[in-house]
Amino acid sequence: MKFQRYIQKHQNQITLASAILIALGFAGKYLLNSTVVYDWAFILASIIAAVPIMIHAYQSLRVKVISIELLVSIAVVGAFIIGEYNESAIVTFLFLFGSYLEQRTLSKTRQSIKSLTQMAPETAIILHDDGSQEEVDIDDVDEGDHIMVKTGASVPVDGNIVSGSGYLDESVITGESKAVAKTTGDAVYSGSILGNGTLTVEATKVGEDTTFGKIIELVEDAQDAKSPAESFIDKFAQYYTPAVLIIATLVYIFTRDFPTAITVLVLGCPGALVIGAPVSNVAGIGNGAKRGILLKGGAVMDDFAKVDTFVFDKTGTLTLGNTAVSAVKNYADDTNEALALVARAERLSDHPLGKAITDYAAQKKVSFEQLDVADNDTVKGQGLTATIDGHRVLVGNLKMMNANDVALTDTQQTDLTDVQHTGSSVVMVAVDGALKLILGVSDTIRPGIKEQLQALRDHGAKHLVMLTGDNKITAQYVAEQIGLDEVHAELLPEEKVEYIKKFKDQGRTVAFVGDGINDSPAIATAQIGIAMGSGTDVAIETSDVVLMQSSFEALVHAYSLSKKTVINTKENIAIAIGVVIFLLIGLILGFIYMASGMFVHEASILVVIFNAMRLISYGKMPTQAQQAATQKTSAHLI
Repeated sequence: MKFQRYIQKHQNQITLASAILIALGFAGKYLLNSTVVYDWAFILASIIAAVPIMIHAYQSLRVKVISIELLVSIAVVGAFIIGEYNESAIVTFLFLFGSYLEQRTLSKTRQSIKSLTQMAPETAIILHDDGSQEEVDIDDVDEGDHIMVKTGASVPVDGNIVSGSGYLDESVITGESKAVAKTTGDAVYSGSILGNGTLTVEATKVGEDTTFGKIIELVEDAQDAKSPAESFIDKFAQYYTPAVLIIATLVYIFTRDFPTAITVLVLGCPGALVIGAPVSNVAGIGNGAKRGILLKGGAVMDDFAKVDTFVFDKTGTLTLGNTAVSAVKNYADDTNEALALVARAERLSDHPLGKAITDYAAQKKVSFEQLDVADNDTVKGQGLTATIDGHRVLVGNLKMMNANDVALTDTQQTDLTDVQHTGSSVVMVAVDGALKLILGVSDTIRPGIKEQLQALRDHGAKHLVMLTGDNKITAQYVAEQIGLDEVHAELLPEEKVEYIKKFKDQGRTVAFVGDGINDSPAIATAQIGIAMGSGTDVAIETSDVVLMQSSFEALVHAYSLSKKTVINTKENIAIAIGVVIFLLIGLILGFIYMASGMFVHEASILVVIFNAMRLISYGKMPTQAQQAATQKTSAHLI
């Protein structure tokens, strides 16, 4: 056992020694004209290089697996029997050198995943009740502990800020490179890096239960989850390798040509075929992880590539989930004065629409806080009245206007109908008996979503559907604005599930996109469940794909990445099979021999690895400037 570990640990040095001996052998023959040096150099090179290969072959046989190493081992023994020491030396060296390059290139494909684990905090500074500080191992932190986070440090837990403020880099969680301002009461995530200031954080989740811990666990599990192509290849290799042994035996029985039979063993090794699919899978998952896109393995990638129907929730998915003033109809001589009066009146109310109006006034830089309020009254089912700066202000619905004899002109009545048809909540404002403003307040459609939905179509989506619990007028308006094919509104969660089942029965491959909490039944029912959010427990556990950045740009990239990964896998399989066919034909026609065949074989392994590595850089990473521009893009409002 110690010997095996020693050999495995020093395999790279053995490869180098083999290369030196081969070079020495050629030097002995062509420079010193010594066949003794030539033969013994190749014999030693063959022996030392064959040892790690034969150890792997023996270990595989112990678990009843006929491996590629067994084929090479038999080929080396055969080459020794027929005195082809140069062939055995070159074959074993190329095999070990191929393994070395394979590990080097594979390590690059895993680098983005490995970097996640390296970012995991290992220690934390606990603040005790007496004000003292203690640096402890991250495993010793408990929920409820107060943790100090200094400038430049990584947040070691999920929690809430109890004191301090600063800017946090949450790119490891969300994929968003722009720093996020955080202050007392805000939530923070493990793995985020504090750019400035000092924070005291109360731990709510620690260790593997943190959002970052779950991300690492998910990505690691995803590497091991096999796609249908990988599963097929694994089964294929189990039968293919023994078949090569049988073919080589038959070649010898019928031809009595031992060198040819040995060469069949070498050329029939399915190395590129076995490695092609997994390396594509790992590279694709790594690409997504760098962008805050978590894909749960090769099987998910394969299913996602087949999706033709995207089903969306509305609130928080197609829209941002926050109310804002979406329409303004003005009839006042001084718009700012009317807006200041309604904002001051809404400051007296706790109605949800009030905040949207006061925020709108603040956005327009309208000053209203200093206005004097003499009296105010809330009228149930209608709105509120107030005397502000000597003006009688009415804020409410049409019932309030009618109850106070505020007449609407034909133009105002048409404007009211237009705003109502958008599904917006309507707030009417009258000042001193005359209607001055009609405000529409509604949820905000995500900026740029129409273009991103078109991008989904460009990549192969055929049906875009909305399932929402919201009213039909609002849902239909949103669908018209962004270009959906189908809308179903006023649905309960179980009714959404029924629609998804109906789509599946029609032969569609369905992806449901929601927030991962209220929509978890629908996410679980669809072939592919996609959670747009910042990594809640339900999102990570229920969905197949988690978009930590919660953007449609990430959704489009994930969809196109899955298709590209599946295509890449198929390319690798075609390359591997094509090379084997080429080598066998070359052997039959007499222009391929053991050493040259092994060279082509090892080269094919590198080709499929390098082909898969193209996935790592697939799709451009958005720059900060691009992200800022996207955020500033004027949103369509409903």
